[in-house]
Amino acid sequence: MRTYERTHPWLTFELRLDRADADVWLLLGEAQSKCEHVAGVPLKPSTAQRVHMLYLAKGVRATTAIEGNTLSEQQVMDHLEGKLELPKSKAYLQQEIANIVNACNSISNESLKEPRALSPERISQFNAMVLDKLELEDHIRPGKVRTYEVGVGTYRAAPHQDCKYLLDRMCEWLNGRSFTPDNPTPDRLIVFAILKAVLAHLYLAWIHPFGDGNGRTARLVEFEILIGAGVPTPCAHLLSDFYNDTRTEYYRQLDYASKSGGDVIPFLMYALQGLVDGLRNQVGVIRDQQWHVAWVNYVHEQFKGPESETDRRQKHLVLDLSETNDEPKSILQLPRVSARVAEAYASKGRRTLTRDIVVLERKQLIVRSGNGYTANRHAILAFLPRRARPPSPASLPAIDGPSENEGPSPPTTGV
Repeated sequence: MRTYERTHPWLTFELRLDRADADVWLLLGEAQSKCEHVAGVPLKPSTAQRVHMLYLAKGVRATTAIEGNTLSEQQVMDHLEGKLELPKSKAYLQQEIANIVNACNSISNESLKEPRALSPERISQFNAMVLDKLELEDHIRPGKVRTYEVGVGTYRAAPHQDCKYLLDRMCEWLNGRSFTPDNPTPDRLIVFAILKAVLAHLYLAWIHPFGDGNGRTARLVEFEILIGAGVPTPCAHLLSDFYNDTRTEYYRQLDYASKSGGDVIPFLMYALQGLVDGLRNQVGVIRDQQWHVAWVNYVHEQFKGPESETDRRQKHLVLDLSETNDEPKSILQLPRVSARVAEAYASKGRRTLTRDIVVLERKQLIVRSGNGYTANRHAILAFLPRRARPPSPASLPAIDGPSENEGPSPPTTGV
C-alpha cells in the first residue's frame, strides 16, 4: 500500500457521473453551445482585439490575485499594453504577471497548432514558467517535484514520496477513455475537455506536487486543456476569473471535496455554473456588438440615394449620438456629440438643428427622453423573432422539498 492511500484515500481517480443530477448535463450542454457561439461569430477587428485583451487581463490577474498578487485588472491591462511602471519594491508583482502572460501566449500558440497530451513533464514545465525569475526559498526548485511535506492552511498535501506516482496516475487517467469521446466531434471534445480541465485542476490542488506555484500551475493546465479542445481563448480564461471572484466558496468547495471522501460532483457543479455565467456575459458582449452593427446598417438604409450635405449631417448626428451610452442630450448638447458633428453645425443656426431633429424624429432614428434626445437604437429590436414571455417564478407551481428524513442536502454550489 502506498502512503497516500492511507493519508489521502479520496485520490481515487474516478468520476461517477451517474451520481450527477440533470443540472450538470444542462450546464455542460450550455457551456459547449456558448463556446461554439463565441467561436463562430465574427467581430470587428477592434472589438475582437478588445475582447481578447480584456479576458486575458481578467484571467491573468485572477490566477495571480488568488495567490496574493495585489495588482489591479487595469494594471494588468497596462502591462499588456507596455505601459505599466512600478517601483522596484513591487517589480516582483509585475514579474508574476509577466510569467502568466508569457505562459498563456505560449500555450495558445502551441495548442492552436497541435494540441498536446497532458503529461507530468508538461505540468512541470508550467510550474517552471510561473516561478521564472522570482525570488524563492532555497528549497524550492521550479519545475521539480517536491521532496518534503507541505500544507496549505489546514490541508496537508499528498506525501512527497508519492507525488511523481500520483502525477503519472493522474495524467494516465485524464488521457484515458474516461475523458475521450468515442465519436470525437468538436462539440463532444469541448464537453469532455471541460470535465477533464476541472478534474485536473482539482487533483493538482489535492496532490500539490511542487514547492510553490501549484495553484497557478493548475490553472494553466486547465487553460491548455480547454484551448486544445477548441474552446476560444477568451472563454478559456473564465474559470480562473470565477475562482478568484468567489475565492471563499472556491476554498470551501475544495475542502468539502476532500473531506467528503472524494465526491467531486459539487466542485464540478460549482465550476460549471461559474463557467456558464461567464459565457453568458461574453455572449452578451458579442450581442451588443452585433446590435450596434445592425443599428449602424439600419441608419445608413434610411439615407439611401445620392447623399446631400443635409443627409450626411443628420446621419452623423444619429450615429455619433449612438456612441454616448444612451445618455439623453439636450438640444444645446446635440451639436457637440462629436468633432465632426460640431464642425457640421458650426456655421448653422438653431433653426437648422431644430429642422434636423424633426426629420430624425419622423424617421424614428432619435426619440425624446426627458429633457433631451437619445438615438432610438431599440427600434431594431422589432426585427427580432417573436417569442412568448417566460413565466415568472411566482407563477410556477410549488414543488415540495425533501422531508426531514431524507438526509442532508448537498453543499450549495450557487454563488
